[in-house]
Amino acid sequence: MGTTVLTMLQPLWQGFPSADPLAVSGSVSYSLAPRYESVRGARQFTRETLHRWELEDIFDGVALVVSELVTNALRHTAAVGGGACETSQDASALPARLHLMRWSSRLVCAVRDSSDATPEAGEAEAGAESGRGLYLVDAFSDGWGWHPLANAPHGKIVWAQFRLP
Repeated sequence: MGTTVLTMLQPLWQGFPSADPLAVSGSVSYSLAPRYESVRGARQFTRETLHRWELEDIFDGVALVVSELVTNALRHTAAVGGGACETSQDASALPARLHLMRWSSRLVCAVRDSSDATPEAGEAEAGAESGRGLYLVDAFSDGWGWHPLANAPHGKIVWAQFRLP
């Protein structure tokens, strides 16, 4: 069971300038192994994709957002054991996946995971090492949101958009 770009993006159209979903000028995805090392792989995949799309100038902000979204997906969908994430025992759970989609005026980064938990910006303690991820996503992107996966018993898509120069 896969998630098509059109199905995944349908809730994104609300509140945005009208855009034909078929006018996506580039769409790629990257499967995320249940290991925290996948965050580095997702950043490298993003770097290579933005280079191919001639969008290197926005890499730093996009990479930070991708890192946060992927880290959250891995953290909240699995139990951590030494650097590896133990995947869900639910056979219907979809693996985490990063999607990058480009239109002429915007880029969307979306991460699919099998968690039903609502993403919420947390209140981080002053010395805490975590709890600020969604604040960073909000600060470095031009908007973010989430929605439950369609046609799947569990899971969600968390996305962030960037206006292109």
